[in-house]
Amino acid sequence: MITFYPGPSKIYPQVAGYLQDAFNEGILSQNHRSTAFMGLLQESIELLKQKLNIPAHYHVYFTSSATECWEIVAQSFTSKGSYHLYNGAFGQKWFEYAQKIAGGNVAGQKFDAEETIPVITEAAGEFDVFCITQNETSNATQVDVSKIPSLNALVAFDVTSSMGGVALDWLKGDIWLASVQKCLGLPAGLGLMVCSPKAIQQAEMIGERQHYNSFLFIHENFEKYQTHYTPNVLGIYLLNRVMRQVENIELVSKKTVARARDFYEFIEKQTALELLIKNTRVRSDTVIAIEGSSAAIRLLKDKANTAGITLGNGYGAWKETTFRIANFPAIEDWEIDQLKQVLIDF
Repeated sequence: MITFYPGPSKIYPQVAGYLQDAFNEGILSQNHRSTAFMGLLQESIELLKQKLNIPAHYHVYFTSSATECWEIVAQSFTSKGSYHLYNGAFGQKWFEYAQKIAGGNVAGQKFDAEETIPVITEAAGEFDVFCITQNETSNATQVDVSKIPSLNALVAFDVTSSMGGVALDWLKGDIWLASVQKCLGLPAGLGLMVCSPKAIQQAEMIGERQHYNSFLFIHENFEKYQTHYTPNVLGIYLLNRVMRQVENIELVSKKTVARARDFYEFIEKQTALELLIKNTRVRSDTVIAIEGSSAAIRLLKDKANTAGITLGNGYGAWKETTFRIANFPAIEDWEIDQLKQVLIDF
């Protein structure tokens, strides 16, 4: 079965062999305070920074999920408050979750999916973290990171649907959070957080240590190449192996963007379907949403399933009238070609 579901999505086929290697090498039975595991953790961080062009002075941490990182941001990096800019369901969920944790001075601004992100102002220092979903999976839009100004406040980006698929300007943000089950082509269960020295300094100034996943506790352990709780050793091992196999993100990104543009042009030539997002400046490179009548979408999904292809469901308000396509690096060109043929036949 070919899957285009936008997360969890297709994993690299080489992962099957890496799973057996993990067992054979005995790393799964190693204590997470052992020299063997600490070596694996250090190497994995170095490979991730090398392949994704993460600046040397930025720090990488592993968590259980991107959602846990939302919690860490609200607990450990926010003192005066956080401001959330969002245009879809996942950005809104981040905003609402921050309200539950931090309460008080958490504010949000929703903008239309067809619009570019609003101009950000510091609001007289009222907020110390600005939270932005860089790639909104629910409606297949993305934010141009280059448009984000330099701020005194921290800028936190959720890049769950773009990390590992497109090149990111890391210096534009202070906290980057993601999970591995999308562009990194791995099974779900491992989160990633990338932090600037500025973010670490702010966490130290706030000094929050009330939770087991308080950032300072995480940071102090990772300084020793250890983890704050018993980690997903298998997930870290598989990430290590995938980072060894993939090309540098600059090359991966060029392929991702080119394939997205090709597919967008292909859909625009079809008569029964159209793209959900009309503004080319905000269309995602890694998730594509296609719109039609609810009857047409149901029929198309049935035909795709018969052809051995799983399409991603629509989300939220577009659940019945759209389907979504993952354009992640693990998906191969021949799979895209088969999907195109199904759409042509339809």
